[in-house]
Amino acid sequence: MGKLSDQMKMDMELKNLSPRTIECYLARMKDFTLHFGRSPTELGDDEIRQYLYYLKKEKQASQAVINQSYSALKFFYQRTLQRSWNPLRIPRSKTGRRLPVVLSLKEVEAIFAVTHNLKHRAILMTIYSGGLRISEAVHLKATDIDSSRMMIRVRGKGDKDRYTLLGKRTLGILRVYWEVYRPGEWLFYGRKPAEPISASSIQRVFKKSIRKAGIRKAATVHTLRHSFATHLLQRGTDLNYIQRFLGHSTAATTSVYLHITGKDLSKVISPIDLLEEFEGLKV
Repeated sequence: MGKLSDQMKMDMELKNLSPRTIECYLARMKDFTLHFGRSPTELGDDEIRQYLYYLKKEKQASQAVINQSYSALKFFYQRTLQRSWNPLRIPRSKTGRRLPVVLSLKEVEAIFAVTHNLKHRAILMTIYSGGLRISEAVHLKATDIDSSRMMIRVRGKGDKDRYTLLGKRTLGILRVYWEVYRPGEWLFYGRKPAEPISASSIQRVFKKSIRKAGIRKAATVHTLRHSFATHLLQRGTDLNYIQRFLGHSTAATTSVYLHITGKDLSKVISPIDLLEEFEGLKV
């Protein structure tokens, strides 16, 4: 795409999209352009519809790839080229609801127990303690650990900072970690002290640990975040607090954990049972 790619990147940076989103959108646009072998300025609604249909029916791409492609195309044509976007002609594919994998408390404890490397255990415990995304854990700084308030300051998606929980056990292992590793700018640095540890390194550590713990669930590091939210909800924590800890912009995103725990069903009382005091309503 050349100059168009540069312009789209600038537009996304001005909108303050995350580096990961920018990289993803540019990749999806590159695939779109290569598919037709023409400049996207020469393409319109018909080609966009054909491409999305191709992804779904012929390539059998995942729903995530289809949604990413749709969002990238919409951003490019609507914002970069300043063209109108007709949602009736180019409908977004409906996304089904899939419940996330969640670990039990016993399984989380087992993962920590088999993670013998001090740094690796500290990272996984910090992620679970605050329900962090892996990208958020990677970019933690020592100054983000607020031991006086037992909170972790998180730089979330789209530069949206928030505070989340710092567990006592997590603080304890972080203090030991500090004494041994003496981190600089980044709390969890990589091979070079001036660079943060990579997300892929954390994923490899987690994969090794769940295998050693004998856990067969299709779990990833992000599963610790899901487990954090689910376990809080099971303990009676208000959903609004969990939403704030996770950094979700809407309660609808957080409400998926209600379906995992069944909390929205098991604790609900029919309003008719609140009327028992009225004699005339008794059967």
